[in-house]
Amino acid sequence: MASKTVEDVLFPGIDVRVEGMSDSSGILVVEAVSTASPGRCPNCRKQARRVHSTYQRTLDERPFGSRRVIIRLRVRRYFCDRRSCSRTTFVEQVPGLSARYRRSSTGLAGWLRSIAVELGGRPAARLCHRLRLTAGRTRLLRLLTAPVVPDRAPRVLGVDEFAFRKGCTYGTVLVDVEAGRVVDVLPDRTSETFAAWLTDHPGAEIICRDRATAYTKAVREAAPHALEVADRWHLLQNLSAAVEKTCHQHRDCMRKRAEEEPATEVPELPPVLLPPAELPRTQIIERTRHRYEDIHRLLEKRWTISAIARRLNLDRKTVRRFRDTDLDELLASARERRPNGVLEPFKAYLNARFTEAQGQVSGTRLFLEVQARGYRGSRQVVRKHLAALRAGTAEPVRADVPSPRKITSWIMRPRETLTKSQDERLFQVRLACPDITRACDLAWAFADLVRHQRGYLLLEWIRQAEQDAPKPMKGFAGFLRQDLDAVTAGLTLPWSSGVVEGHVNRVKTLKRAMYGRASFELLRIRILTQPATPLQWASGGEEG
Repeated sequence: MASKTVEDVLFPGIDVRVEGMSDSSGILVVEAVSTASPGRCPNCRKQARRVHSTYQRTLDERPFGSRRVIIRLRVRRYFCDRRSCSRTTFVEQVPGLSARYRRSSTGLAGWLRSIAVELGGRPAARLCHRLRLTAGRTRLLRLLTAPVVPDRAPRVLGVDEFAFRKGCTYGTVLVDVEAGRVVDVLPDRTSETFAAWLTDHPGAEIICRDRATAYTKAVREAAPHALEVADRWHLLQNLSAAVEKTCHQHRDCMRKRAEEEPATEVPELPPVLLPPAELPRTQIIERTRHRYEDIHRLLEKRWTISAIARRLNLDRKTVRRFRDTDLDELLASARERRPNGVLEPFKAYLNARFTEAQGQVSGTRLFLEVQARGYRGSRQVVRKHLAALRAGTAEPVRADVPSPRKITSWIMRPRETLTKSQDERLFQVRLACPDITRACDLAWAFADLVRHQRGYLLLEWIRQAEQDAPKPMKGFAGFLRQDLDAVTAGLTLPWSSGVVEGHVNRVKTLKRAMYGRASFELLRIRILTQPATPLQWASGGEEG
């Protein structure tokens, strides 16, 4: 095996000759001379023939072991012999080692740029310090440059919004769905900005979007021949919202059926009068009382709904509800919003034992009894409930009614993934309310259209929903009819916004990593230069 020279170890494939090395204070200084052939003029590209002079450049190089490396490179200055060229002399650049106006080697600059792309400013500077690389955050950020946006839009373009500040300002990310990479980032989500981009970058044949009307308007203005494809995930999300609203509206049906069912496993006990029930002084009940008093005090002073909303920092719908609803009804609603805890299934037994013992029973004994029956909570929770029974502020035992959100999750999931108990409880819910049953059947039918891409059956589904469905489902069907072509394409073609949603997740990660200190230009550069592959950024959740 042939022995390697110093040049082969330090500068493999680079035309330099090492003339000396010195090591002092952990810094390795390498004296080198360029041995490359005469370079070309950077203006006219004519190859040089005459040497004007030589001088020494100092370059930082990648560390060697634990030592910082500095290269003192002697290069040549050449004459440009072309009379028509405005440049008289120029300095040669060693390929793979030096570049104009750079005080670091090409390899080190590549390292620093990769670190800046991944980490940004301050985190990248901290990592460079640990790696013995001399680079501050300003220098690192200066290495980031946005790639050139292609003149033509990709054939399959994905568009979605992301939040600079949620609820206030938004931007738009444009993605090449086929390649799985970000094409451009826009500073807002208005139809005018997106339409101007489509005009300047023609060529999009398919545009994947969510249900936002601003993007639809821009596509119709600037790319009328492009096929719009509604995202399937957003369609299922909208369907889920309609199902949950239906369950909210018919929650009384489920509660009524649960209360009509005979109680089981409750022993026959002698009647004992408990203390009169009072509303527990919980935070939500006290807040409801104070809010009701504040709103009605301002109403007596003839304040308007909008003025009260601004004064109390409330939504106008909330102010109007407190104006038109009795206090007792508001308190009852606030009381029902208290979440079911781990003790809820055992309250009937605890109340019965409390009544049987005439209130003369210890919390520890009741805790051991319910623990033997499967209770997994703490002893303190049982003692608090026992104290509420003695004070007369305990809530009555409520019927075990699943929440609308839980019912919606059972309906929207594939039926084969439900457990036996979940399937039985969903069956009881369907028996309790025919409107929820109808919404459930329609949701299952629509989910089947989405999963098996049966867009040709969409119009028939809309007709059925508009005939006898609950009001929220009718509203959902009406929205589908207004965007019929895009929804049909979404349920027929394989294209969707899954890749776009994945990039939105990445944008949120980059945005939060910069702690809100960066400008839009820097965020755009990091989004466009961040390496990503379609497999790395698979479909993700919606913007938050």
